[in-house]
Amino acid sequence: MLKLYKGFARQRVFLYNNNMYYLSYSVYAIIILLLIWGGKFAGFKNTQFHENSSSLDVMKSLRGFAAIGVILHHISQEDAFQYANMTKGWGAPGELSIFVNAGYLFVSIFFFCSGYGLIKSLDSKPDYLNGFMKKRVVKTLVIPFYVNVLFYAVYHLIAGPKMPVAHWITNFLGLTLMNDYAWYPIVAVLLYIAFYIFFKNIKNQKVCFLLMAIVIFLMGVFFCFNGHFAWWAGPKNWWLNGMDNAPWWKQQRIIWFFGEWWVNSAPAMLAGMIFARKEEKIREWFKKLYWLKLLGAIILMLALSVLSGIGQMKFGYWTEWSGNGPDILKKFITYCLQVPEAVMITILFFIIMLKYYAINPVSRFFGNISLETYMMNLIAIESFRFLLYGKYGQPLSKPCHWNLAVYAAAVFAATIILALIYKAANKGVLKLFKDKPKEVTLQNETV
Repeated sequence: MLKLYKGFARQRVFLYNNNMYYLSYSVYAIIILLLIWGGKFAGFKNTQFHENSSSLDVMKSLRGFAAIGVILHHISQEDAFQYANMTKGWGAPGELSIFVNAGYLFVSIFFFCSGYGLIKSLDSKPDYLNGFMKKRVVKTLVIPFYVNVLFYAVYHLIAGPKMPVAHWITNFLGLTLMNDYAWYPIVAVLLYIAFYIFFKNIKNQKVCFLLMAIVIFLMGVFFCFNGHFAWWAGPKNWWLNGMDNAPWWKQQRIIWFFGEWWVNSAPAMLAGMIFARKEEKIREWFKKLYWLKLLGAIILMLALSVLSGIGQMKFGYWTEWSGNGPDILKKFITYCLQVPEAVMITILFFIIMLKYYAINPVSRFFGNISLETYMMNLIAIESFRFLLYGKYGQPLSKPCHWNLAVYAAAVFAATIILALIYKAANKGVLKLFKDKPKEVTLQNETV
């Protein structure tokens, strides 16, 4: 009788937990609708394919979906979402749990599209590298980065914790991050500079591709050594006694490459470059026995996901807390096991888009402000946390998780508004750096 009661109780808990995830079900339904809205299917026949599946509009829409995914990833990482039912003592997974560890996969799409665009522009524009540093690096990434620093400086003055003067200075210089999410433009700038140096000065482009691969690989190695905080700035395992009293520069997420997110999606940029250079051959290869190859790609993606998961569980990135020092080798193994998954997700999307892709006003909109939403999302994430946590920081779980739903909606709305303001500010600042038209003198008249 006792066993029967326990079994009945477990069943009721299971059903209750599953009925609790209204937010997850709603979000998944909306995503499916977005993927259907504006969807274009080429047909089932092996002669029916989209020849424009990597056009600018399609790629921009893909970036839009990735931007939505990144926002959902950041939201899902909040403790109140991850442990939505912990107040009941069941330890069930929280709302939007599918997005918790998927951030690097969405960012891989950004890097893939960037790499693809670099090579396509290089091949189609004879003078593409002339003025590349000014147009593609300074105006597109560097200036927006420092404009973002100003936004977050104001935000920190209003709502952020106090920082030492030295930390303010390094933040303003960009040596440390005023915005924890601003690592992406830094990595992109480093890769763009490497691209410019190699392709500008080396005629053999195979060597250029190889050198890009080496730079990306060395970034990964650098993180594996660097870890998540300044473990090297003290005796072995100094951090196990507590980091609260350590200087600010020793803390987590301070120095560049303090975190695997700096490196685990960057290899997708090289994949985008290779795909752009070999696109026609790749297309023709996938068109033959398409459905069989798509099935193989899905199975391979699942296998690589399992391999990546095993690497993170058995070895892991956060090895500093094992008591064995930084444990750099375990980080490196985990990195090597995760990179194939990050690259394969972009290949799988390409294969699918040969037959099906979706472009709609929502995906276009987010595609046009993908970088801006990424850069301004943290302010929205932090500003509405009063909906998630109690007076002493404990996660709140309201009936049907209505507070989580309100929080997610508020974060999306605020992120969009802030992104549009940030984009307008970038345009305003860039006008200050716009080249003035030169005066041309003809027959003593100034034109």
